[in-house]
Amino acid sequence: MIWQVVGGLRRMVSENVMDMGRRHLNMEEYKKKKERKEMWNKPRKKKRGHILNMWCRKVHEPISKWILPPDARGIYLQRARCLPPPVFIAIVSILQLAIFIYYAFWKPQEQWNSPDIDIWESPFIYRPDKRKQAWRFISYMMVHAGFQHICGNVLMQLLLGLPLEMVHKGHRVALVYLSGVIAGSLGSSVYDPLQALVGASGGVYALTGGYFMNVLVNFKNMVPLFGLFRLMLLLFIVVFDMGFALYRKFIAPASGPPVSIVVHIAGGLAGMTVGYTVFSCFQKKLLKDRMFWVAITAYFVCVSFAVLFNIFLSPAD
Repeated sequence: MIWQVVGGLRRMVSENVMDMGRRHLNMEEYKKKKERKEMWNKPRKKKRGHILNMWCRKVHEPISKWILPPDARGIYLQRARCLPPPVFIAIVSILQLAIFIYYAFWKPQEQWNSPDIDIWESPFIYRPDKRKQAWRFISYMMVHAGFQHICGNVLMQLLLGLPLEMVHKGHRVALVYLSGVIAGSLGSSVYDPLQALVGASGGVYALTGGYFMNVLVNFKNMVPLFGLFRLMLLLFIVVFDMGFALYRKFIAPASGPPVSIVVHIAGGLAGMTVGYTVFSCFQKKLLKDRMFWVAITAYFVCVSFAVLFNIFLSPAD
């Protein structure tokens, strides 16, 4: 009897030891499988992240040299991310192209270069007799009168706007762009009150003016030849575009729609004030920068004057 009890206890102990051994082996196998999985996945993550970082650096380094002064590039490269991508300028350009194609296919092909009755009746165009529809002071930037017009504006805003948006983000670029659009339409309504408007030249010149002022102010901190090249390139583009606008305005007005020089000038001035302060305070928050408030106050004084002029004094009535 005693030997049977002892035998039973021995079997129970051996079974427990075997169960513990099996559990230990299972845990060891589980740990080994987990380590192998981690070692398999870890290099892939590192490699993927390394490739993404290398690609971002290749994109952002030349952009920082083109847009920012040397003392701000280090901070920018630390903050630079590939996501989210610049979307404001891209969306505006796509909408402008879509609206242009819509009106181009709506009308006969030989009339693409002149605004016919269809564009004139568009709800986007700024018309002096319909200026009480306040959205027209902004929406005119969506309509263009001709292939040269749409190509010039879209190409310029993509070449300049996308790098600016990658550095300064969409809300800042949108603020500068729209300030130029509004300044252009209000300025034209005061100095040329019977002129209808189409095109995004006010916004494009605002981006150009803001970037030009930043290059001019930070010129001494740049490599001389590089800074001079940027200034000469901007001046060449502006002089060529303004020269073509003056030609269309005064020498060959019958060859196309009338051109508003005031829109270009007002947009450029908005960029040289609002745009300069927005693009120059890269390392600061806009609301904490005094120069930003000075520029915004001056801008709103001019806007208020133009609004009051359109309400009480405009000869377009």
